[in-house]
Amino acid sequence: MLLSLHNKYQTNIFLFSSGYYSDGLNAIIVFAACFLPESNRPDYNYIMENLFLYVISTLELLVAEDYMIIYLNGATPRRKMPGFNWMKKCYQMIDRRLRKNLKSFIIVHPSWFIRTILAVTRPFISSKFSSKIRYVSSLAELEELIPMQHVQIPDTIKECEEEKCKKRRMRLDEELKEASDATKAETTLDKHIE
Repeated sequence: MLLSLHNKYQTNIFLFSSGYYSDGLNAIIVFAACFLPESNRPDYNYIMENLFLYVISTLELLVAEDYMIIYLNGATPRRKMPGFNWMKKCYQMIDRRLRKNLKSFIIVHPSWFIRTILAVTRPFISSKFSSKIRYVSSLAELEELIPMQHVQIPDTIKECEEEKCKKRRMRLDEELKEASDATKAETTLDKHIE
């Protein structure tokens, strides 16, 4: 089951069933936020309203038992992230069965913005639901939680992860070089003092 947004230039899939996990054949639903529409579109509210209705109807079809949602936040510019009011409305309109059967809501590559939005929404959501939210900073960390052979990760997210890893390695290499240079300078200074 796929959900895509169409425009006259491209089709982007942002919600899909990505298989099942565990012996109970529990559904894995992947939501790729990077493919959402930009908030400056004139029809943004209309799209998001219909998107929500489609997401709910899709979940009702796919979810007979327990399920998990993987929210891929990486590669998502701020202008594409759903706002507080939309998230609050989504939570309020989800029926009890879907909230109860949700076993885990995993946010991959959480941004400061998404963490803030969720912190602000805590007063409006149950503590049981809040306890189902987990943050993971990498796909490797996600793989520690669930078998990745069941999860379809869009190339855009993989590329974002690779870029983050590359920047992290470059930063660590620079820090190691600076530490090495500082050690060499201390050693040289110590030799001159002796």
